[in-house]
Amino acid sequence: MSDPTQSQTNISVGLDNLERVLFSSLTTLLCCIFFCINVIMLFTLRSKLVFRETCRYILLYNLILADTLQMAVSQILYMMSVCKIMSAYPVCGLLVMFANLTNEISPLTLVLMSLERYVAVCYPLRHANIVTIRNTEVAILLIWAFCSVNILIRVLLLLEFPFKELQSLQIKKYICDTFLMFLTPVSHEYDKAYSCFLFVSAFVGVTSSYIGVILAARSASADKASARKARNTLLLHLVQLGFSLSSTVNNALILVISKTFSRRVLLLIQNVFYVLLFILPRCLSALIYGLRDQTIRPILMYNLCCRLKLSVITTKAKISP
Repeated sequence: MSDPTQSQTNISVGLDNLERVLFSSLTTLLCCIFFCINVIMLFTLRSKLVFRETCRYILLYNLILADTLQMAVSQILYMMSVCKIMSAYPVCGLLVMFANLTNEISPLTLVLMSLERYVAVCYPLRHANIVTIRNTEVAILLIWAFCSVNILIRVLLLLEFPFKELQSLQIKKYICDTFLMFLTPVSHEYDKAYSCFLFVSAFVGVTSSYIGVILAARSASADKASARKARNTLLLHLVQLGFSLSSTVNNALILVISKTFSRRVLLLIQNVFYVLLFILPRCLSALIYGLRDQTIRPILMYNLCCRLKLSVITTKAKISP
């Protein structure tokens, strides 16, 4: 006769695996949808000359590009965890460092976009001379260079760990994340200091631009409609910056919740947090600007509905004599 306890254990394990497959499938589907929206938005921003020669659209392209790359790397790390794939330290380190790089690009690009709106409202006559395509491209290159230097410093700090003393470079966990790369106390302290500096600087930059636009809007010579639109845009930048910051508290929240809920409930919460804190914020830029901007919206909607329109046209052509 079979052991009832063993049978119950097998059923429980089977249910856990089924739930994991269902949750991961739904999460992956949502990620694919958001990823496709971002890719179509990137294509839209390169499809017209006005987008390629307008500084704020160039900055928007850089923001969505970083968000799209971050979304792709996050999904790779997520699938490695779901499929219980153990990686080596070099592979995990490469993925984590690239994820950190793209994650840092977004808040700094939001600062540039806020400063561009500030100059447009407060110095409208000098805007064309200050915010040029060349200056915008140089600023974007400086952002990528600055964040790359930070990644280089992280790598150098990792090299202080005595990897030669390990029997194998294989990570004995199924999770590959940033916290796994804190192999030395210095790495952990550096990460906290840099993250604090990054987000405080970004918050001060966006907030200062917002206050400057509000003060400029009160002057009699200011364009009230332009100032109001810029103020709303900067408020959205603050919301986006908040979402970028929220992803950094994910592990702390999971640690607290894990002490209260069961493993099955914790799995559901982890998937919900992953979508809300990692995936959805990376698609907000495309959705916000794609729907708000009167220049982007019709072209984006056309690209999103292109297949449907083409199928309708083809069907009508076949029906007509």
